[in-house]
Amino acid sequence: MNSIKKVLLVIISLVPITLYAVKEPVPYPAGKAMPGGEPPDKKPLSDILTYGGFDKYSQPKWMDSFVQKGVIPPVKDRLPKEPQVFLTKGMRHGCGNYGGHFRYFSASPTAGHNLYAGVRNGWWGITYVYLEALVKSGTIPRRSDEAIPMPNLAKSWQWSADGYELTMKLIEGAKWSDGDPFDSEDVMFTWEDNILDPNVNSWKDRKAWQLDGKDINLVALDKYTIKFTFPKKKPVAFLFNMDYLDFSIAPSHWLKPFHPRYNSNSDYDAYKNAMPPNDLPVPSMGPWVMVVYKTDELLVARRNPYYWKVDQCGQQLPYLNEFSWVKGNQGTGRTLGALADKFDQSNVENPSVFIETVKRSRDKNSHFIVEWGPELLSFPLILNLSSTHGVKNTRDKEIRKLFRNFKFRRALSHALNRKAIAQSVVKGPFLRPFAGGLTPGSLYFDEDSVVFYDYDPPSSKQLLDELGLKDTNGNGVREWTSGPMKGKELVFELMTSTGATATQHVADTVLFLLSDVGIKVNPRPVPDSSVKTDSGEFEMWIDRSGQEYAVPYAKYTDLAALQVNTPEWHKKGSKGRELMPFEKKLVSIVKEFSMEPDFNKRKLLMYKYNNIYTRNLYLIGTVVGRYGQIAHKRLKNWVAGTPVFMYQWAPNSAQPDQMWVEKGEQKPEILPNTIPIYTNK
Repeated sequence: MNSIKKVLLVIISLVPITLYAVKEPVPYPAGKAMPGGEPPDKKPLSDILTYGGFDKYSQPKWMDSFVQKGVIPPVKDRLPKEPQVFLTKGMRHGCGNYGGHFRYFSASPTAGHNLYAGVRNGWWGITYVYLEALVKSGTIPRRSDEAIPMPNLAKSWQWSADGYELTMKLIEGAKWSDGDPFDSEDVMFTWEDNILDPNVNSWKDRKAWQLDGKDINLVALDKYTIKFTFPKKKPVAFLFNMDYLDFSIAPSHWLKPFHPRYNSNSDYDAYKNAMPPNDLPVPSMGPWVMVVYKTDELLVARRNPYYWKVDQCGQQLPYLNEFSWVKGNQGTGRTLGALADKFDQSNVENPSVFIETVKRSRDKNSHFIVEWGPELLSFPLILNLSSTHGVKNTRDKEIRKLFRNFKFRRALSHALNRKAIAQSVVKGPFLRPFAGGLTPGSLYFDEDSVVFYDYDPPSSKQLLDELGLKDTNGNGVREWTSGPMKGKELVFELMTSTGATATQHVADTVLFLLSDVGIKVNPRPVPDSSVKTDSGEFEMWIDRSGQEYAVPYAKYTDLAALQVNTPEWHKKGSKGRELMPFEKKLVSIVKEFSMEPDFNKRKLLMYKYNNIYTRNLYLIGTVVGRYGQIAHKRLKNWVAGTPVFMYQWAPNSAQPDQMWVEKGEQKPEILPNTIPIYTNK
């Protein structure tokens, strides 16, 4: 009898004792609408803009003296043969009057202006008034006809009958802000000497212009015609690759002398730094041109006398003479300044100011309106899933192994009380739980696709126990109980952004919740998270989600491991990349999705994508909410319902080049009656 008992005890000791049944996924709840603002003002493209000439054009009266002195030609000679025309049907308040300036804010340093080589000049709308591309996607939410980019420097395009060629007609006779002609030479310089040059840190490189490893080609047919040739039939999604940053057109006449291909005495460092921050003005095709920069204090841009857009009344745009940015340290400075009537617009993206924004907007004497867009503002918990990139020692190797284990990712998800995170960041209805993946405000989002591992600490603890991660000494922190890290505490570094303070607020609650299940987290705010993600030297990271989860068709290359640098948490380093089985499925789905022309079929593919994504916790969602947007009531032609961040940020989507202000409400200009003067021509 005793021998039977001994055998039973041995058998029992070999069988894992499950003290708790891990909680199954729960249905993802629907969100609630936020009051405030007006519905989007959607119209067909034919009501928004066209291209055409007028018998007569006009400009601000104060510019006449520059024409009389021969500084610039008459306005009709500065405009293209057929300028882009903003139609009154697409304008909220119609043709406007000249004068005044747009007051703004920037919390990013201005390192230089050669963005074509990856140099950053400050974001916060600075790049939007400076760069112009073949097409424009920021204004897509205005369209009621179809969700593809609008014409811009490419005024029209046509697919060949077989779908393998795309021929684009460029605007004819447009000029850079220094008067130099714009034509296909600028497009080809951007393509050949920036995008395709491996020594130039362009926003999209050759790999972004390939399909299944086969090159996409571009040639100039004449001064105003270019042709793309694709290895697959009609990949419409590549229109988004021709947009802002991805294909912002570089001034060949200005940059060629610095490029090593054209100057044997130059090098790529000299090319990168060819447009230093204080050496102004530099050529632009945008509505305003930067003319004065006081380091870390102020940036001032004046109207571009050669801007190639007009209104239906024949007035050369923009209406506002000036655009300026006060430099600051944090994004909340812009919102607080907008509330105090120092700035004219603000993206309300930091939840810490949500309540104050709503409170002040309800005051009958408020100088601004606030609009709340779709649910696109989310804060995922990101784990570094690369098994080799950035791995320097045994600890790094074991951490990555743990992160790649689904059971561990699920344990983290069950540890997160998302309702508590939402309320700790901002009280009220502004934020709610989020599972990760596509944001609920996306046209491709379907609640039924979501697999949601909700808050349940016992489940989290059970899963961690099963992984052999236990608190063996009773100090509240679990340790590895086997392997190379045996006896070492479970401690991780959690990166956040100093520029997006909400990431720090989310992190504060996340680290508290993880400590409750025995995981110690040390927060690390950094000014530029991209430095860490590029090198692969990070562990955990709270980030603000990107556009790919709102507009996947426009940003499909960021949805899965389609390129060496996507996704950011699993980049392909020098030692290659080992994709997990579900990652391979996502790659396959996204490739099919990118080539599918039918919206309904694309939506079905995104259902599969989001189901696999959330089921495997590719990113671990925390909370999701809506961006708010402050707009000064004095701004005419503000586009109702402009989303803060969808295809582009609001300073691009709201089209400030068509905004105007009544004479009595215009704010004083910093540099009145001045235009950009190029003394080094």
